[in-house]
Amino acid sequence: MINQQTLQGNWNEIQGKLRSKWGSLTDDDVKEFDGNVEKLMGKIEKRTGAARESIEKFFDEFSTNGTSAVNRANEAVHGYAQKASEVVQETSHQAADSIREGYAEVEDMVRERPAKSLAVCFGTGIITGVVISLLLRSR
Repeated sequence: MINQQTLQGNWNEIQGKLRSKWGSLTDDDVKEFDGNVEKLMGKIEKRTGAARESIEKFFDEFSTNGTSAVNRANEAVHGYAQKASEVVQETSHQAADSIREGYAEVEDMVRERPAKSLAVCFGTGIITGVVISLLLRSR
């Protein structure tokens, strides 16, 4: 049997199906639902003359369909999360490889041209210091 939480969670969809299955239900009948499943079933039974078993079967089918939809959604989300995790791992490995390659290239350059490397570092330090001091003064 459908529980109150499932019924309330899917209420907009259920309202339409209720009115479709039992045309004698009015909008007011459906809108009065306050979360009490037994009360709703009694109202449907009274308003439509439908057998209690028929009403219970309707809600059981909806509950089963709703549960399987939730399971499918859960599986899809799990699949997307797994794929995203794989992409993040691959990207982080690529970034790490690029950093290692860049470090090796810089290391080779410093070994081959130590004076030029020192001049580049000194110039970079001067430029960085000037930029920082200008930024601090503008505050």
